Amino acid sequence: MSQPQKQISSAIPEQKTMYNILLIIGFVHLLNDAIQAVVPAMFPILQQSMGLTFTQLGIIAFALNLTSSLIQPVVGLYTDKKPSPYALPIGLCFTFFGVLGLAFAPSFWLVVVSVVLIGLGSATFHPEGSRVAYMAAGNRRGFAQSIYQVGGNAGQALAPIITAVILVPLGQFGAIWFTFVAALAIGLLFYIARWYSEQVTLMAKKKITKKISVKPHPQTRKIVIFAITLLVFLVFARSWFHAGITNFYAFYLIEQFSLTIQQSQIYIFIFLAAGAIGTFAGGPLADRYGKRNVLLISMLGSAPLALYLPHAGQAMSYVLLGAVGFIILSSFSVSVVYAQEIVPGKIGMVSGLIVGLAFGMGALGSVALGMVADLFGLTNTMLFVVSLPLLGLLTFFLPSDQKLREMNQ
Repeated sequence: MSQPQKQISSAIPEQKTMYNILLIIGFVHLLNDAIQAVVPAMFPILQQSMGLTFTQLGIIAFALNLTSSLIQPVVGLYTDKKPSPYALPIGLCFTFFGVLGLAFAPSFWLVVVSVVLIGLGSATFHPEGSRVAYMAAGNRRGFAQSIYQVGGNAGQALAPIITAVILVPLGQFGAIWFTFVAALAIGLLFYIARWYSEQVTLMAKKKITKKISVKPHPQTRKIVIFAITLLVFLVFARSWFHAGITNFYAFYLIEQFSLTIQQSQIYIFIFLAAGAIGTFAGGPLADRYGKRNVLLISMLGSAPLALYLPHAGQAMSYVLLGAVGFIILSSFSVSVVYAQEIVPGKIGMVSGLIVGLAFGMGALGSVALGMVADLFGLTNTMLFVVSLPLLGLLTFFLPSDQKLREMNQ
């Protein structure tokens, strides 16, 4: 890590919490992820207008997540060494042109190109946005990460509303309205970039030289590698579950209960809205009861409810989706903070790894689940999806919060 970044990381605990910056970056996260959520929200529209298969829809989701997620650790690693404040608004310019292309795309492959541009903007935003939240956190890092992440989950929760209110009446061209959302995000990010740039300059002038140890004990290094690998796998499993619900459960509902597209989207909205609330609640719960405990409960606590979901009726499915969304996504921000404690001092890289790479691996689930749905039907696909939270049993093998504190002393 370069000297300026060491200075930022070591100085943050001594600063006060910048609530205005946290609220703005959280709101921009909402705008960014709402735009990104337009893509899966358009799946029923694209299926009807272009006659796409579930596999093709999975490829679109894969293209979006591949670019928006797998590139994040690379961006984070670079900005750990060289902070880049103005990468934030520049990245959202790619998103702007991607949304514009999505509104006018006449074919499957042009849709793919458009979502790749949206993905590139998102890949640039997420690690740097997480760094801004870290810098503005003061001593409330868990709370700050919850504010930042709940913005993203709230943006994702808007997707079903977007479908019902905008995309169903207006069709594919309705995506044009989100160019205004992208423009607003770009403007706010210029404000954030100026503040970010001032912090970099301020820390450099103060010449804060406190350093983080870069020579951990070999045994500690093995624990770190094992823990971060297992955590990525668990987030990967959670992402497959999330992809199954958000991308394909609407089709399952339409098939099982003969619902309209608008009616099916209400269920997805409940799942995502409850997940956003769970994301916000997860930070304070982790501060009180431990991060690993929240990670464990979020997976295993949701497992029995998820397993019952394919067998529930229309009314009970509302309740189950709300409960599952709240519980399983309560660990969303916690997993980022937990990872930052496993690998202290690598804020951008770790944030990109957890939010980016793990979700990019989860993007493979979109393709795989689409192929399974085409080959074996939606019912069998959902039976597989709802079994994924059982992998939460592996959380028992993660280091305890106390163990992480001892490692970082």
